This record gives sequence, C-alpha cells and structure tokens, in this order.
Amino acid sequence: MRRAPRDTEASGRRFTRRALFMGGCMTAMVAVLGARMRYLGVEQADQFRLLAEENRINIRLIPPERGLIQDRNGKLIAGNEQNYRVVITREDAGDVGLILNRLSHIIPLTAEDMADILKETKRNSPFVPIPVAERLNWEDFSEIAVNAPALPGVSPEVGLSRVYPRDQDFAHVVGYVGPVSERDLAGIENPDPVLTIPKFQIGKIGVEKFLEDILRGHAGTKRIEVNAVGRVMRELDREEGQPGADVRLTLDADIQNFLQARLGAESAACVLMDVQNGDILSIVSAPSFDPNLFVRGISQADYSGLMNHDHRPLADKTVQGAYPPGSTFKMVTALAALEAGVITPESTVYCPGYLEFGSRRFHCWKHGGHGKVDLERSLMESCDVFYYEVAQKVGIDKIAEMGRRLGMGIRHDLPMSAIAEGNMPTKEWKLERHKAEWRIGDTINSSIGQGYVLASPLQLTVMAARVATGLAIKPRLVKSVNGVEVEISPPESIGLDPGRLRAVQRGMFAVVNGKAGTGRGSRIADDTMLMCGKSGTAQVRNISTAERASGVVSNDQLPWRRRDHALFVGYAPYDNPRYAAAVVVEHGGGGSAVAGPIVRDALLRALYGDIPPLTAYPADQRGRMESLLKDLHLRRPDGTMPESSKV
Repeated sequence: MRRAPRDTEASGRRFTRRALFMGGCMTAMVAVLGARMRYLGVEQADQFRLLAEENRINIRLIPPERGLIQDRNGKLIAGNEQNYRVVITREDAGDVGLILNRLSHIIPLTAEDMADILKETKRNSPFVPIPVAERLNWEDFSEIAVNAPALPGVSPEVGLSRVYPRDQDFAHVVGYVGPVSERDLAGIENPDPVLTIPKFQIGKIGVEKFLEDILRGHAGTKRIEVNAVGRVMRELDREEGQPGADVRLTLDADIQNFLQARLGAESAACVLMDVQNGDILSIVSAPSFDPNLFVRGISQADYSGLMNHDHRPLADKTVQGAYPPGSTFKMVTALAALEAGVITPESTVYCPGYLEFGSRRFHCWKHGGHGKVDLERSLMESCDVFYYEVAQKVGIDKIAEMGRRLGMGIRHDLPMSAIAEGNMPTKEWKLERHKAEWRIGDTINSSIGQGYVLASPLQLTVMAARVATGLAIKPRLVKSVNGVEVEISPPESIGLDPGRLRAVQRGMFAVVNGKAGTGRGSRIADDTMLMCGKSGTAQVRNISTAERASGVVSNDQLPWRRRDHALFVGYAPYDNPRYAAAVVVEHGGGGSAVAGPIVRDALLRALYGDIPPLTAYPADQRGRMESLLKDLHLRRPDGTMPESSKV
C-alpha cells in the first residue's frame, strides 16, 4: 500500500533531525577526544615520558680486579683491599647539588669537595657514575643505603682499592697507582674504555706503570634496572671482566726489608743481584716513602714534606742516580789496559803521591805516595797514580769501550721509572756535547772514575757481576706472569781473556782480604764466603792547592752536602761467585768505611738466607754488629717482630 505524500515528507524531516543530532554528538565526541589527546600528548608529555621510563635499563662498566704483585717467594707486595664507596649519576640524580647537600649530612663533604664533584659530573656523560667518597666505614655506608629513597642517583658500592702492605720497602721499584689524568690519556693512542671511568686508577711509576697493560685486566659490564628517581631496582645480568695478570718479581721481600732497614736514615742506594741469572734480589733507595699515601690522596703537607726533604725520598737513587764511580771504576781502566796490551799484571808504576802533567798536578789520595806498585797492589791500596799512567797509554776510547762491555754507560731494560744511562765519555762525545777537544787531563780524571764518568748503582752492580763471571749478565726484575716463568737466555761471554780477568779478581780479593787492603774492615770471617770488592770515594767539591798545603779538611768537618759520596762494589764467594752488590751513600765520606760494610751485609744476607750469624764477622766487630743487627727492627707486614730479626 502506498504511503501518503504527507507521511513521506514527515518521515524525511524526522530522519534529517536524527542524522544532524547524531552527527553533532559524534563531532562533540571527536572534539573531546582530540582535546584530551592534546592534553595528554602535549601538556602532560613530560610527566608521561617519566612514567614511561619508570623502569629503565642502564649498562655500566665494571672495573677489573688489578693483578697482584708478589716477591719471588709469593709474598704480597701490591694487592687489593675491599673499599666501601659511594657514587652519584647525574642523569638519575636530577639536581646534583641538592643531592650532595643531603649526602653531606651523612658523610663529611666540604664545599670544595662538592664543587669538585659537580665539576666532574659536568665533564662526563650524564649516565656515568662519579665517585663521591672512598673508604667509608660500615656505619656511613649502611646509612647511605638506608636513605637511598631520599638520595636519587646515589649508589653505595663495594669495590677494590690498591694497597701496599709493605709500605716503604718497595715504594721506588713497584711504584703506586693514581687516577687517570688528561696527560695519561693523551699519551695513549687508543685508550681502553675503562680508563674513562672517573677516578679509575692506573700505575704512575715503577712496575705499576710499566706493566700497566698486563696488571689492569679488562672491564666487565652489568645491566641494571633503575626507576624514575634513579634508584637501582635490580641487576638484570652481569658479564664479569678479566682480572689483571699476577706478576711475580725476582725480588726477595725479606732481603729488601733487611736492606731498607740497613740503609736507615742515609741518603743511599743498594742493589743486590744473582750473578748466575741476573735476578735482582733487592733494589733499595733510601729514604723511602709510603705509596699508600698517593693511592688514598696525599695531603699537601705530606707531599711538601717529601719534596722539601734534603735526602730526596721521592727519587729512586738506584737507577735514576748517576754518580762519579770513583775508584770502583779502576777495574774498567785496568781491564782496558790489559786487553790493549799496554800493561801486564806484573807491570809496575812508581807513585810519589802525584802525577805532574804540564802545569797541573794530579794527586793520589795518599799524600806520601805508594812507591812502586803493580796491578794487584794498585787495586788493593787504590793507588791513583798507577791509573793516571796506564790511562794515558790506553786512551779514553778503549776505556769507554771496556766500560760499555761491563755494563756502564748503557740503559738496562727494567720496568722502572727514569732509568739513567750514565755516561762513558769519548773524544767524539766531548766534541759533540761540549764543542771542545778531548784533553789528556780528561783521560787522567776518567781513569779513576771522576770527570765526565757517571754510573748508577744498578750499573755498578752489573759491572761487578760481569767482572766476577766474565759473562754478559743482564739484570732482570720480572720472574713470572700468571705463573708462567719469563724465559731468559744463557749469558754470553764478554770476551775477556781469563788470565787477565783473574788478575783483576785477585786485586779485588786483596782489597778486602789483604793486610793493606782499603776494604779490609769489611772482610768476611767465614772462609766459605770470602768477598771480593772495591771501594770508591767520589769528590763533590774541588780541593784547592792551599787546602792541600795546609791539610785537606776531613769529611766529618764539612757540611753534609759538601762531603764525598761513598761507594763500594763487591761479590761473593770469591772462588764461586753467586751474588754481586753495589752501594752508594750520598755524602757519606769514605767508601771503605761507610759503603763497604753495607755491601758485606747484603751479600751475607743473601748467602745465609737469613740474618747473618755473628760468626760471619771478624771477632773484633761482633759486639758492634750484634747491636746494629738488633736495632734494625725488622717487622712482618702485621707489625710483629719476626724471629729472623733476632740475633
């Protein structure tokens, strides 16, 4: 049935109104949704971004455990101790200054400390943890952990820190670690990422520095989940790093401690070496310092005290010190003359107490002279004139060549800082260095280890070892790495005629054991351990003609800095050499009186493997030696007195 036109028209009007109504409702809904979306997406963007990132993942480097340094017997020289510390991460902390201020109510933080930390946070990426305090006690450490909700970005951590349990004994040779500096990074072509960790510590001097690559190890990583306020929620996973290699040195901790105590308050150096393989058993510079001070942050007062000390405790005199070797150099001149064929062991020279050359007079140490002397007596009584005469015949270039064959004037390769090359002068060297011709007077001075000749205690020890064996002994300091022995090649001959070498050895034996020997006061009473040696006294001032005429002022009447250096080299046993040693005592006076007894004690300590018994000393010296050895106060790392220090 058809609908009436009027009904159709009414129905259309109702549909249009409903469509318009529905369209209006939909438009309104879209408008409301759009407004809400704008509110959430624009006006509340920061809040919702924070909520979206409430639980985030951070990746952090784990510093590797530094390798241990031990002596030849496995005794700890450098290790790691537990370190309670606290760090702050700028990205998680927000207002770093505010958080540090809160933290200062728990642990002591000065305004200067906080300024340094703020500076450090700005220098590094916002997600890098910056150390705030180290070596916290347990109470402070736990209080920080309890207050973590109020300290966003602050994390208490348990790490490791370097420690030197024998403090002063190995300070110069082992060195110490300290924070990586811009200068350190500038010297590395492709720095390990672990070096960018703020205040990460690396070796600064000595073995710690030169074996840094194997001691450091490789960093690990950890993934942690942190919430919006920077609090660590959990550790998701961890990849452990590779610890550094453990290094065992050739040094003997007990001998090192003995000789450190034996040098006492002197400004001195002592080196003791095994002549069979070049192992350095002890290398001591005195006075020393505590390397732990540098690891923990040395105070200005302590540092100034070390820098201003007249005995220079920060300098390693064993390898950095270059001294005129004095009469210890006479073996070099003698062997050069013997090898050149200008003298024989039986050749003699008359010593009236001086040598006149041109308008100058070169004096012997003995004012009245020694009379007629041969090679053995020239060494035994240390006659200077004998060497003045033979040096003119052999010439400085051959003397310098012999010196280098015996280990002088060359830089020995050891993992130590600023090793001196010393100086073996030649005609060409003087022309190049001083733009002047070499003179005969220069040769005369050099013949007795004065003038331009310079040597370190290490070089003097190598010389003594090579004279003792006739072999090109090379010093070494590293015995093994991670338990793997460092290979050494058998030493080659230095090419000296055995008969001529024995002639010099007999002279060194007479120095200590002959009735007129200059080193007789340092002789050993045990016939199985007799020592060969040579004393030396190096002048540090010029003696005027007027002073010689009126009488040379003795060392003990001079200010300390104007006194002669005392030197002595030796090896033992004389018939089957095992150890060689050299001692330099700065401004100590006579080498035979001051340095000789220390060389003897060093050799005896190595030969006996313990504190030398009194029977090793001449009967008339035993009372004095008993008191001296008792007063050394040798101690274990825990501070107790070991039995070995008791006579």
